[in-house]
Amino acid sequence: MDRDRASRQLGLISEVAAVAARLEVEVWLRGGWAMDFFLGEITRDHEDIDWFAWAADARRIEAALRERGFVPVDGPPAAQQLDLVRDGEESSFAWLARDDAGRVVVAGGPWAGQPWPAGMLDGPTGRLGHLRCRVISAAAQIEIKQMMPIWDPGRRRRPKDAEDIARLAAALT
Repeated sequence: MDRDRASRQLGLISEVAAVAARLEVEVWLRGGWAMDFFLGEITRDHEDIDWFAWAADARRIEAALRERGFVPVDGPPAAQQLDLVRDGEESSFAWLARDDAGRVVVAGGPWAGQPWPAGMLDGPTGRLGHLRCRVISAAAQIEIKQMMPIWDPGRRRRPKDAEDIARLAAALT
């Protein structure tokens, strides 16, 4: 495991969580770091840091992080996601909205309006050492990893996704 990279990424997670608290906006870890915070241990190297946040807060989040040296990089449409880099590490914010029925949905881009798993934002505050951060629910993490190749046929299931599903399922039993 690349301990220097993990340390950089954990520093960025701490910083983003602090910025969100200062702005009084909600953010949730998703992806591999959400799993690690849920399990309370670092399980593997991570390519990036994935977040969920409300689309209504997008401009404020981006402005605050740019002030702290985060630089936008090319990625999906801005209405769908914001990708930023700092210290050689990418952070990705997928924007959320609510539909007329109150369900949490994809805010923009080609899948705008598609619902995310029910209860996704009801996950606990995760913890790694002294660092705490909100994470999406473990059940939603599993569902997203299982469904992503079905929702987006261009994305194959990766071996790490199967390993993550097994870890999360074991932790839930």
